[in-house]
Amino acid sequence: MKAIAIVGSPRKEGNTEIIASHALKAIAEEGIDTELVRLAGLDIRHCTACGACRQEEKCPIKDDAFAVFTKMKEADAIILATPVYYGSASSLIKAMMDRAGHLSGPRRVFAGKVGGPLVVARRAGQNFTHAQLEFWFHILGFYMPGSTYWNISFGREKGDVEKDEEGMRTAWNFGKNTAFLVKKLKA
Repeated sequence: MKAIAIVGSPRKEGNTEIIASHALKAIAEEGIDTELVRLAGLDIRHCTACGACRQEEKCPIKDDAFAVFTKMKEADAIILATPVYYGSASSLIKAMMDRAGHLSGPRRVFAGKVGGPLVVARRAGQNFTHAQLEFWFHILGFYMPGSTYWNISFGREKGDVEKDEEGMRTAWNFGKNTAFLVKKLKA
């Protein structure tokens, strides 16, 4: 069993990565292998809607997205983590979502997997961004575990999110619920 968290922040080791790592630690405590995938520094281009992936599971765009998609396909649980940029998800995570969604296409490779979002905001926009990511999980057939609140946390400067006790606790509980659901589905 494996869970991955895809961090869609261009800032390495920032708040989004901290919260995703925290959720992964909760999952790892339950005996599930984990991996953090940073999109920062990768070449993830936007989908051109060419339709090539409808015929077969490949993409003519030569960048790093297909390698990330392959990790997603192999995982039992996927967490998408993003900072809030101007009221919505980062362009990095959105490009990855679009590409992975199209690549999964009629094959529905994500249906029956476990997944959910983690969102970090400085002040506002977190609810819309959370919903934006949830819609992606929903339309692709994921099972989405809940937590003790929406999977959001607050912070601006690197490390600020660790001061948000409720946000950290929510991410931890989300990780525990993710592990629980993966284990139940694999039993």
